[in-house]
Amino acid sequence: MTELKRRSPVRFDAQPETTANRDGWDIVKTYAHEGPGPWLVDLSHFPRWDLQDGRLDDVSRAGRTVPAAPGACLLEDRILVNRMNGTQAAIWHLDTGGAADLPPETGYTDVTEATVFLSLLGPGVFNVAEKLTALDFMDPNRRPPFLYQGPICRVPCQVVTLTREGDGSGALLLTCSRGYAADMVAAILAAGVDRGLRPAGEDRFSTWLNALKD
Repeated sequence: MTELKRRSPVRFDAQPETTANRDGWDIVKTYAHEGPGPWLVDLSHFPRWDLQDGRLDDVSRAGRTVPAAPGACLLEDRILVNRMNGTQAAIWHLDTGGAADLPPETGYTDVTEATVFLSLLGPGVFNVAEKLTALDFMDPNRRPPFLYQGPICRVPCQVVTLTREGDGSGALLLTCSRGYAADMVAAILAAGVDRGLRPAGEDRFSTWLNALKD
């Protein structure tokens, strides 16, 4: 029997310390010398779906609750649902439970292997982000989590401000086409050099997520 092998488009110049294999993905749990933060984490192995339907507000039709307004997000049970427009939503699984089966309802597309998925988190992340885009992740009129659809380094992205603290610490999630992965990673790491930005493993993001209060 042939074992399915999946590969992340992300390659960090860092030494893995602990690893795992899950559903065909080779996953770095921790890197050596991750430092005090901020961190850049590859989450490309987390399942991600697009949902397109003209009746997203009908739970029985969409199969799950979708926020009413474009740009609004809903985080429940480690699943983040982002309303993109009148007929489209993005669904990102933020847990480490492995593969998830597409729901039986029509309109779902699995985009996991077509895109890259990154988290920028820790102290000073918004100072790093402002070097990469004009999008205002610190907009005081918007309460996290919230979605922007716009350019990071002129690359079309979906970006969610997941958490935001008054001291400038927080967590961003971003996804874009898989082909931009190498250049996107290089640009983000270069923008964070003065902040000590380093690659980190999946455990770093999971710890951050576990610390969120309901």
